[in-house]
Amino acid sequence: MSGIKDLRHSIEGKKGTRQTLQNQMEELEKTHLYLEQELDHAREEQFCIQIVAQETQEQLEYQISELVSLALQSVFDNPYTLGVDFIIRRGQTEADLYFERGGNKFNPLYGCGIGNVDVGALGLRLSRWTLSRPKSRPTFLLDEPFKHIKGSKDNERALQMIKELSHRLKIQIIMVSDERVPRETILAFADKVFLSTQPDEVSHVEVLK
Repeated sequence: MSGIKDLRHSIEGKKGTRQTLQNQMEELEKTHLYLEQELDHAREEQFCIQIVAQETQEQLEYQISELVSLALQSVFDNPYTLGVDFIIRRGQTEADLYFERGGNKFNPLYGCGIGNVDVGALGLRLSRWTLSRPKSRPTFLLDEPFKHIKGSKDNERALQMIKELSHRLKIQIIMVSDERVPRETILAFADKVFLSTQPDEVSHVEVLK
Protein backbone atom coordinates (compact mmCIF):
# COMPACT_ATOMS: atom_id res chain seq x y z
CA MET A 1 0.00 0.00 0.00
CA SER A 2 2.80 2.37 0.82
CA GLY A 3 4.13 1.90 -2.73
CA ILE A 4 0.80 3.02 -4.22
CA LYS A 5 0.72 6.04 -1.90
CA ASP A 6 4.23 6.99 -2.91
CA LEU A 7 3.28 6.65 -6.57
CA ARG A 8 0.18 8.79 -6.11
CA HIS A 9 2.25 11.37 -4.24
CA SER A 10 4.82 11.38 -7.05
CA ILE A 11 2.08 11.78 -9.69
CA GLU A 12 0.51 14.69 -7.79
CA GLY A 13 3.93 16.31 -7.54
CA LYS A 14 4.51 15.94 -11.24
CA LYS A 15 1.04 17.39 -11.93
CA GLY A 16 2.01 20.42 -9.84
CA THR A 17 5.31 20.71 -11.71
CA ARG A 18 3.48 20.49 -15.04
CA GLN A 19 1.01 23.17 -14.00
CA THR A 20 3.89 25.38 -12.90
CA LEU A 21 5.63 24.85 -16.24
CA GLN A 22 2.41 25.58 -18.12
CA ASN A 23 1.98 28.81 -16.18
CA GLN A 24 5.57 29.78 -16.90
CA MET A 25 5.08 28.99 -20.60
CA GLU A 26 1.98 31.17 -20.74
CA GLU A 27 3.90 34.02 -19.11
CA LEU A 28 6.75 33.54 -21.57
CA GLU A 29 4.31 33.60 -24.50
CA LYS A 30 2.80 36.84 -23.19
CA THR A 31 6.28 38.31 -22.76
CA HIS A 32 7.25 37.19 -26.26
CA LEU A 33 4.12 38.77 -27.73
CA TYR A 34 4.79 41.99 -25.83
CA LEU A 35 8.41 42.08 -27.00
CA GLU A 36 7.32 41.50 -30.61
CA GLN A 37 4.90 44.42 -30.35
CA GLU A 38 7.63 46.61 -28.82
CA LEU A 39 10.01 45.57 -31.60
CA ASP A 40 7.42 46.53 -34.22
CA HIS A 41 6.98 49.91 -32.52
CA ALA A 42 10.75 50.39 -32.39
CA ARG A 43 11.02 49.61 -36.10
CA GLU A 44 8.28 52.11 -36.88
CA GLU A 45 10.00 54.74 -34.75
CA GLN A 46 13.35 54.00 -36.38
CA PHE A 47 11.75 54.35 -39.81
CA CYS A 48 10.22 57.72 -38.82
CA ILE A 49 13.57 58.88 -37.43
CA GLN A 50 15.31 57.87 -40.67
CA ILE A 51 12.76 59.82 -42.72
CA VAL A 52 13.11 62.90 -40.50
CA ALA A 53 16.91 62.62 -40.61
CA GLN A 54 16.89 62.32 -44.39
CA GLU A 55 14.54 65.29 -44.79
CA THR A 56 16.67 67.32 -42.37
CA GLN A 57 19.83 66.48 -44.30
CA GLU A 58 18.16 67.41 -47.58
CA GLN A 59 17.04 70.75 -46.14
CA LEU A 60 20.52 71.41 -44.75
CA GLU A 61 22.10 70.48 -48.07
CA TYR A 62 19.73 72.81 -49.91
CA GLN A 63 20.22 75.76 -47.56
CA ILE A 64 24.00 75.39 -47.51
CA SER A 65 24.59 74.68 -51.20
CA GLU A 66 22.04 77.19 -52.50
CA LEU A 67 23.54 80.25 -50.83
CA VAL A 68 27.11 79.30 -51.68
CA SER A 69 26.22 78.40 -55.27
CA LEU A 70 24.35 81.68 -55.74
CA ALA A 71 27.36 83.58 -54.43
CA LEU A 72 29.66 81.77 -56.87
CA GLN A 73 27.26 82.32 -59.77
CA SER A 74 27.00 86.04 -59.05
CA VAL A 75 30.80 86.51 -59.23
CA PHE A 76 32.17 84.14 -61.88
CA ASP A 77 31.24 83.57 -65.54
CA ASN A 78 31.76 79.79 -65.42
CA PRO A 79 30.92 79.08 -61.80
CA TYR A 80 31.09 75.96 -59.72
CA THR A 81 28.18 74.87 -57.55
CA LEU A 82 28.61 73.55 -54.02
CA GLY A 83 27.56 70.01 -53.18
CA VAL A 84 27.19 68.28 -49.83
CA ASP A 85 27.45 64.55 -49.09
CA PHE A 86 26.44 63.30 -45.63
CA ILE A 87 28.64 60.38 -44.59
CA ILE A 88 28.49 58.18 -41.47
CA ARG A 89 31.94 57.96 -39.89
CA ARG A 90 32.72 56.56 -36.44
CA GLY A 91 29.02 56.46 -35.66
CA GLN A 92 28.51 60.15 -36.46
CA THR A 93 27.18 62.01 -39.48
CA GLU A 94 29.75 64.21 -41.21
CA ALA A 95 29.35 66.52 -44.22
CA ASP A 96 31.77 66.33 -47.14
CA LEU A 97 31.80 69.50 -49.26
CA TYR A 98 32.80 69.59 -52.90
CA PHE A 99 32.62 71.85 -55.93
CA GLU A 100 30.76 70.56 -58.97
CA ARG A 101 30.82 71.65 -62.60
CA GLY A 102 29.85 69.79 -65.74
CA GLY A 103 28.87 66.72 -63.74
CA ASN A 104 32.35 66.42 -62.20
CA LYS A 105 33.23 66.76 -58.53
CA PHE A 106 36.28 68.69 -57.35
CA ASN A 107 38.01 69.16 -54.03
CA PRO A 108 37.61 72.91 -53.36
CA LEU A 109 41.16 73.19 -52.06
CA TYR A 110 42.82 71.72 -55.16
CA GLY A 111 42.61 73.00 -58.70
CA CYS A 112 39.49 75.17 -58.34
CA GLY A 113 41.17 78.54 -57.87
CA ILE A 114 41.56 80.26 -54.51
CA GLY A 115 39.17 83.01 -55.60
CA ASN A 116 36.39 80.41 -55.74
CA VAL A 117 37.39 79.24 -52.27
CA ASP A 118 37.21 82.84 -50.98
CA VAL A 119 33.65 83.26 -52.22
CA GLY A 120 32.64 79.75 -51.12
CA ALA A 121 34.07 80.27 -47.63
CA LEU A 122 32.10 83.49 -47.22
CA GLY A 123 28.94 81.78 -48.45
CA LEU A 124 29.44 78.93 -45.96
CA ARG A 125 29.97 81.39 -43.14
CA LEU A 126 26.75 83.22 -43.96
CA SER A 127 24.73 80.03 -44.49
CA ARG A 128 25.96 78.69 -41.15
CA TRP A 129 24.76 81.90 -39.50
CA THR A 130 21.30 81.60 -41.10
CA LEU A 131 21.00 78.03 -39.70
CA SER A 132 22.20 78.81 -36.17
CA ARG A 133 19.69 78.99 -33.31
CA PRO A 134 19.77 81.37 -31.60
CA LYS A 135 21.47 83.65 -34.08
CA SER A 136 24.43 85.74 -33.06
CA ARG A 137 24.55 89.47 -33.65
CA PRO A 138 24.04 90.15 -37.40
CA THR A 139 27.42 91.81 -37.89
CA PHE A 140 30.32 90.33 -39.86
CA LEU A 141 33.90 91.63 -39.91
CA LEU A 142 35.74 90.72 -43.12
CA ASP A 143 39.42 91.38 -43.75
CA GLU A 144 40.00 91.47 -47.52
CA PRO A 145 37.69 88.49 -48.12
CA PHE A 146 38.31 88.50 -51.90
CA LYS A 147 42.05 89.05 -52.02
CA HIS A 148 42.50 86.07 -54.37
CA ILE A 149 39.90 87.13 -56.94
CA LYS A 150 41.58 88.37 -60.09
CA GLY A 151 40.34 91.13 -62.38
CA SER A 152 38.30 94.23 -61.65
CA LYS A 153 35.19 92.69 -63.27
CA ASP A 154 34.93 89.76 -60.85
CA ASN A 155 35.88 91.99 -57.91
CA GLU A 156 33.10 94.40 -58.82
CA ARG A 157 30.68 91.49 -58.97
CA ALA A 158 31.89 90.39 -55.54
CA LEU A 159 31.00 93.83 -54.14
CA GLN A 160 27.57 93.58 -55.75
CA MET A 161 27.13 90.15 -54.17
CA ILE A 162 28.12 91.49 -50.73
CA LYS A 163 25.61 94.32 -50.99
CA GLU A 164 22.81 91.99 -52.10
CA LEU A 165 23.46 89.45 -49.34
CA SER A 166 23.64 92.22 -46.76
CA HIS A 167 20.20 93.48 -47.75
CA ARG A 168 18.65 90.06 -48.25
CA LEU A 169 19.87 88.60 -44.94
CA LYS A 170 19.57 91.90 -43.05
CA ILE A 171 23.15 91.78 -41.84
CA GLN A 172 25.82 94.43 -41.37
CA ILE A 173 29.13 93.79 -43.11
CA ILE A 174 32.24 95.73 -42.10
CA MET A 175 34.93 94.97 -44.65
CA VAL A 176 38.55 95.97 -45.17
CA SER A 177 39.23 96.52 -48.88
CA ASP A 178 42.56 96.74 -50.68
CA GLU A 179 40.88 98.60 -53.56
CA ARG A 180 41.04 96.01 -56.31
CA VAL A 181 38.42 98.09 -58.15
CA PRO A 182 38.24 101.86 -58.73
CA ARG A 183 37.37 103.78 -55.60
CA GLU A 184 34.26 105.11 -57.34
CA THR A 185 32.97 101.54 -57.55
CA ILE A 186 33.49 101.01 -53.84
CA LEU A 187 31.66 104.26 -53.10
CA ALA A 188 28.78 103.13 -55.31
CA PHE A 189 28.21 99.84 -53.49
CA ALA A 190 29.10 100.68 -49.88
CA ASP A 191 26.82 102.51 -47.48
CA LYS A 192 29.79 103.97 -45.59
CA VAL A 193 33.41 104.31 -46.69
CA PHE A 194 36.40 105.23 -44.54
CA LEU A 195 39.89 105.76 -45.97
CA SER A 196 42.77 104.84 -43.67
CA THR A 197 46.30 106.07 -44.50
CA GLN A 198 49.67 106.27 -42.73
CA PRO A 199 51.63 109.07 -44.42
CA ASP A 200 53.75 109.78 -41.33
CA GLU A 201 53.52 106.35 -39.64
CA VAL A 202 50.43 107.58 -37.85
CA SER A 203 47.03 106.29 -38.92
CA HIS A 204 44.69 108.87 -40.40
CA VAL A 205 41.06 108.08 -41.09
CA GLU A 206 38.97 110.07 -43.53
CA VAL A 207 35.25 109.66 -44.13
CA LEU A 208 34.66 109.42 -47.90
CA LYS A 209 30.96 108.64 -47.70
